[in-house]
Amino acid sequence: MHSKAVTICGIFLAAFMLGSCTSALHPLETERVKPGIQSKVHDELTKMPDPQNKVVAAVYRFRDQTGQYKPSERGASWSTAVTQGATSILIKSLEDSGWFTPIERAGVSNLLNERQIIQKTRQQNNQSGQLPPMLFAGVLLEGGIIGYDTNVITGGGGARLLGTGASGQYRKDQVTIYLRAVSTKTGKVLETVHTTKSIISQELQSGAFRYIDTNRLLEAEAGFTYNEPPVMAVTEAIDEAVKLLVINGEKQGIWSARDTTAFKQYVDKFEQKKEWEQRAQTNYFGLNSNEKFRTGLNVSGNLLFGSHIGSYPTANNEIGASLKAEYFFSPQLSLKGNVERSNVGAQKVFSRPYTAFDVTVNKYFTPNLKLSPFVGIGAGNITYDSKPTFSNRGYFPTVSAEAGLDYRISERIGVHVGFNYRYLIRDGLDGISKGTIHDQMWNISTGVSYSPKFLQ
Repeated sequence: MHSKAVTICGIFLAAFMLGSCTSALHPLETERVKPGIQSKVHDELTKMPDPQNKVVAAVYRFRDQTGQYKPSERGASWSTAVTQGATSILIKSLEDSGWFTPIERAGVSNLLNERQIIQKTRQQNNQSGQLPPMLFAGVLLEGGIIGYDTNVITGGGGARLLGTGASGQYRKDQVTIYLRAVSTKTGKVLETVHTTKSIISQELQSGAFRYIDTNRLLEAEAGFTYNEPPVMAVTEAIDEAVKLLVINGEKQGIWSARDTTAFKQYVDKFEQKKEWEQRAQTNYFGLNSNEKFRTGLNVSGNLLFGSHIGSYPTANNEIGASLKAEYFFSPQLSLKGNVERSNVGAQKVFSRPYTAFDVTVNKYFTPNLKLSPFVGIGAGNITYDSKPTFSNRGYFPTVSAEAGLDYRISERIGVHVGFNYRYLIRDGLDGISKGTIHDQMWNISTGVSYSPKFLQ
């Protein structure tokens, strides 16, 4: 009966998987054409207050200067890593900003040829009238895509049990844009800005490979991949560069806004955002870096799960709580005091409540990043509430070590998880003192920390 039930379930599962796979293998329906997607900074670019006079700007060539090709695992690839149409993107950003009047220079030879054709045609037909003069630029915009760094950060994780599991991995690239404004009268570089945009790729996979019955094997897999379009990353970086160029140029008096009050309000909002970004700057890997993540006094409440290693083979696993106070002498080094309350015992032998106190010196390996591993060493004491009948003492000095991960949600709030190990200097926590190895205790802790930001 059991075999029949498994067989029926297998048939239904196979039919479901076959139907799902069949629908997945059908060609996708074509989508209708739609307007191009705007970058995330496009709204901020178009909402800038109007200028007093638009700046006539020329862009001859704003191109990829990296010369990189797309990485390929199947041989040489002649497709470039980033778009070669950055000139068109920049001209569109200048036009959308409302501060510039872009003039055609990328295809200026075509424009000149067409003007000559018009002029000769008029002469042949005895038509009078000259073509109006072409606009000349007051500002020349130069620069380009000067960096495309691949695999800046890669990582992933997964788990599999008895042939069933899931995994995921990600990759981070980044593109860097430089843009400068040059005076056509003097050749002086008026202002230079640069921006960097990350490009994220993620992959999730899951699968099953196991026997559901004798001689019946189930194999299934599914996955999803997300690749951020590099052309959108370039577009966003260029939009941000044009916005920075307008703001910095207005500050230096290169050009001016029609409504200075409105522009100042716009810049104030920008400066507030920029101030926070400076406080939480990103490093070369694009990770948030802040020297104030781990400073001053921090207090935390924690939940514990642990046990002891002693003379009895079946020690109890207990749940407890602790309160910690940690003072950072520097972002890397701290002194931590810990008061812990829990139970210790062995199954069907004894169970006693205790209070432990530890002082440890901790080192953080990446103190300016949100996530930082840490290790610590210290000493302390374990004390029973009252001296038990099975032991001739009620307190036990210890040396301790710990390791864990600390994650800062903000400068004031963080979460952490850690492993703590204690070795008793005086043996007999469970009432038995024998051998050269003393009793030991361990626990896994997790908690939330808060920094009131004083004593810094």
